[in-house]
Amino acid sequence: MGKNNRKAPDDRPRLAEGRREAILEVLQAQRAITVAEIEARFAVSPMTARRDLAELERQGHARRTHGGAVLPSSSSHEDSFSARMATATAAKRALAVAAAETVEDGEALFLDSSTTAYHLTEVLIRDDRAVTVVTNSLPIIDLLSSNARETIELIVAGGQLRRISRSFVGPLAVEAIKRHWTDRAFLSVKGIAPDGTLTDADPLEAEVKRTMISQATTATLLVDGGKLDRRGLSVIGPVSTCSDVLVAGLPAGSDLISAIDVPGVAVRQLDAGEAPTPEEATA
Repeated sequence: MGKNNRKAPDDRPRLAEGRREAILEVLQAQRAITVAEIEARFAVSPMTARRDLAELERQGHARRTHGGAVLPSSSSHEDSFSARMATATAAKRALAVAAAETVEDGEALFLDSSTTAYHLTEVLIRDDRAVTVVTNSLPIIDLLSSNARETIELIVAGGQLRRISRSFVGPLAVEAIKRHWTDRAFLSVKGIAPDGTLTDADPLEAEVKRTMISQATTATLLVDGGKLDRRGLSVIGPVSTCSDVLVAGLPAGSDLISAIDVPGVAVRQLDAGEAPTPEEATA
């Protein structure tokens, strides 16, 4: 009897692991599962069912909802700022150089929390541009505040810090943005749906970008080709709210360009030859 008592703690983790694998199989087949269904299928308590779903969510296999779970959606997935800095770097640098060419000294700019806007800031510093930057991006704030040159004035739109994006969001950030009018806004997005809808992974980020667009005389969307035909969780608005779009890293003649080629929006597609080298972009 003593041996049986000692054996149970060793068996329970294996039983739980096997049950979670079975739950995952059902979830992948149905795309959704409820706590009640887990109770009935596997003869467990509601607490155990919720614990199983919590573990599957921790492993990235599920996203919990009220009363159950669904498969995690790519639309709600969000990479960290550092991970995004390592993605489509050549295209983002090309976009940054092209965007900087449109800026005039003395202008005020909204820069969002995108890595493309960060690369644009590097170019503005390199070229010693005399502009005012209003931003919610902590990396851009760090970059500008540590810059020995003082030609760029910095205004911080502070608020709640989202650590994954290293950006300030929420009511305070939105209110700070609403207190300013700028000549231009430069922003990027998580994805653009086939109908031209701009989207982001987080509703608070989407609200900040939407406010920047509304408070700027012109708004320029900076996107690499991988953003087209993708959707984020939260809608920012139609691409027609932007004045122009710069796109890089998209094969010539791609049908995906139709999502942003709408009346009233000037689209400029950069070819591979316009991408600067790392030395040119950071000198």
